[in-house]
Amino acid sequence: MVNHVPLTAETDAGLGGRWTSLTAAGREWLWHRPDPARHTVRPGDSFVDAGGLEECVPTVRGLPDHGDAWSRPWRRAGDSDVVETPDFVLHRSIDHRAGAVHARYRLSADPGYRFLWAAHALLDLGAGARLHAPAGTPTRIFPEAAHLIDRPWPDHAPHLTGPWPAPYGLALDRFGPADGTAAGAVLTRCSDVRITDGPDTLRLTLHTGADVPVSIGLWRNLGGYPAAAPYRSIGVEPMLGAVFDLAEAGEGEAAVVPRGGELCWELHVTATRATPHESTP
Repeated sequence: MVNHVPLTAETDAGLGGRWTSLTAAGREWLWHRPDPARHTVRPGDSFVDAGGLEECVPTVRGLPDHGDAWSRPWRRAGDSDVVETPDFVLHRSIDHRAGAVHARYRLSADPGYRFLWAAHALLDLGAGARLHAPAGTPTRIFPEAAHLIDRPWPDHAPHLTGPWPAPYGLALDRFGPADGTAAGAVLTRCSDVRITDGPDTLRLTLHTGADVPVSIGLWRNLGGYPAAAPYRSIGVEPMLGAVFDLAEAGEGEAAVVPRGGELCWELHVTATRATPHESTP
């Protein structure tokens, strides 16, 4: 029997709007890596990885590093947390309803403004955890995975696309222990995934009524990054967009603010737990 368990989120509006906790039935789903440098960042600084879930917008890779929201203070306005930048204003409200976490977003900017957004969730997962997505989902891999695939990487190719769960022979649905590798991937045209770890399942679902590309980003760092002091971290990231770097986004690969000057979307997160004899396969 699989039971829904109440899920609770906590955030830090003081700096970056970071989700600092996502707990269900005594389990903390978010991975943490405290770093004192996180407390002194300024807009434009290189990213400081403290774990949790970071709001990455208007890009993930590229410049500004992990976007322009994580390094800024957010403020409370009514039932929303708000961050303002020179190019956009992002409103986020998080509700707890029927045991689930519902995050609603509204980005205001000039019509035609192009951006990427990712809920950059770093999860605390065991070696046996799995990521479940529809088989055959077109999955983009990037040059850091060149030495992990079963064919030579074409010159100057920004990414390659193959079917989930093993594009070009690179099995991405299982995480495993640290093995010294790190690779990012984008599951395009995918808005609903599940992560199972033992009896526990976390489900992430992205909703948008707009005609924008939706994806799931994956950062599978098994002790391959950073080079100087590597650690293990797993990111599963609902996204607007189809690439990590806005500078590489072609036509139809980024979200675009419509004529009205606002774009809205929602992220729903639920958790379940199976009884010991019926763990989710």
